[in-house]
Amino acid sequence: MTDLSITHRDASLDDVARAALAADGLELRRIDTGDADVFAGWIQSVARGFMDGERTEAQITAAFERSARRRLLGVYDPSGPEGDRPVATFASWISELSVPGGGGLPSVAVSAVTVAPTHRRRGVLRAMMEGELRRADALGIPIAILTVSESTIYGRFGFAAAAMSGDVTFDVPRARWSGPRPDGRVDFISRERFREIAPAIHDRVRLATPGEIDMPDGHWDRFAGTGADAEHPERLRAVRYADADGVDRGAAVFAYRENHDDFARSSVRVHRLVAETADAYAGLWRFLLELDLVGELSASELAVDEPVLWMIGDRRAARVTVGDHQWVRILDVPAALQARRYPAAGTIVLDVTDPLGFAEGRWRLTADASGSARVDRVECDAAEADSVVTLGVAELSAVYLGAVSLTTLVAAGRARATDAAAAARVLTWYEPARLSFWY
Repeated sequence: MTDLSITHRDASLDDVARAALAADGLELRRIDTGDADVFAGWIQSVARGFMDGERTEAQITAAFERSARRRLLGVYDPSGPEGDRPVATFASWISELSVPGGGGLPSVAVSAVTVAPTHRRRGVLRAMMEGELRRADALGIPIAILTVSESTIYGRFGFAAAAMSGDVTFDVPRARWSGPRPDGRVDFISRERFREIAPAIHDRVRLATPGEIDMPDGHWDRFAGTGADAEHPERLRAVRYADADGVDRGAAVFAYRENHDDFARSSVRVHRLVAETADAYAGLWRFLLELDLVGELSASELAVDEPVLWMIGDRRAARVTVGDHQWVRILDVPAALQARRYPAAGTIVLDVTDPLGFAEGRWRLTADASGSARVDRVECDAAEADSVVTLGVAELSAVYLGAVSLTTLVAAGRARATDAAAAARVLTWYEPARLSFWY
């Protein structure tokens, strides 16, 4: 655990948030991640907030063990009948967001945000979120990220969908593999072996894809079904791709579902596929799309422009559903924009509005031919800029990873620019942004 992770986890509560909730008879508390009894009440409230069933002892224990480095908050109602269970929850931790150009940026990842239906529309979420954004900003964390269940909530806090997700379903008999046929080999392995080799592969490739983050604690056990709280791990199968030298270059875990009405059209769900080479990627997808007795193959959290869509003989054999996935909220404009790379040289002036004040201001971004940029606050006019762009922090956050063009936001009335094309040439990125899992 890094020093920043510890500092973030143990930081004091935001006084403004605490006072706002206290005025409504509610108490904001930081959950001690070493207190199993308090944590049990907190995690049961999280489950209730996401309309899940009551957590079992095994599930509580497993969640407790993987929460050691997280900052956990709870809002309690002393007048309620269950004083040991919060009416609202919030979790966060320090992660590393992959940004355009192969770099990583320290970020505060947000999860487990719930408010009980009995306490909605009382400003509880606003107090928690704004308080935690203030705390992150005070610690010098330049960006906040989250994946969301309800997409209409977080725009009010300056978040925007910055990496989209493609859910793909293949008609396997119709697809017909037309991609490369690598020299390596695919073999079945145990789930435990997948759990052993997949994290290293993910860490070797994640910085190349804007929008990815380092894997949160417990996620690999969830994918592999190797945790004590795993549900139906016996349904999972794992394979690995090894190159001609026998080195593991990729792995996948998937599950069958038998079709009792037509045994030749069973279905397969890909739970996780990681590959560090083009051969490993092609080898694993070819194996999956050529499985016998399978009529349908599905996978989610893929890139919108996933290469496998160009590796099948009939493009119409793939149905793609696109949705928002990785949400981003810039807190420190210079730190965030200077962390990424740019495909073209140019100077842009960004007039940014931010209702919470973190990113507010006029900023000059100057990108050079090497792809690096310098960002300065400016007060004067911007006569030397290629384009002056006026936008909100949500719109700036939306274009940050390159998933949406500034020209699109201008056309949608979400931004204004003196030369949208000139600004878009600088702010875009050639690698599709994606996040390959939920957190």
